[in-house]
Amino acid sequence: MNCPPLHHVLVATRDLEKSKRFYREVLELEEIERPNFRYPGAWFQFGNGLQLHIVVQPRATLRGDKPIDSFDVHFAVRVPSYREKVEELHAKGFRDDAAEADIDRMILRPDSLTGFPQIYILDPDRNIIEFNCATT
Repeated sequence: MNCPPLHHVLVATRDLEKSKRFYREVLELEEIERPNFRYPGAWFQFGNGLQLHIVVQPRATLRGDKPIDSFDVHFAVRVPSYREKVEELHAKGFRDDAAEADIDRMILRPDSLTGFPQIYILDPDRNIIEFNCATT
């Protein structure tokens, strides 16, 4: 079976500068050149060729004030070490003991049934991001 590769994931935002800062500083993605569309946005490059497209879209479906829900729409990035990623996220202000509605909450699943540890966080617009980890 010859499956086509995934090219990009798009997330909507209300505040482009806040989102750009988050994806540069928290996910440590590289911002790349974007065509001069008629609407504001930004593109970022993952290490494997996949792109993240961010658009300011007032009519977009946004999660509002929903807490993290691993069954809601999200995307996952693979990282080498669970322990190191937890430490990095703690250093950036994320907490696993934060209240459910807190934007800086993270959910830790070191013993996930998937067979690899998982971490869930929210971006500034409450889009869900999963880190799945190669090792603990």
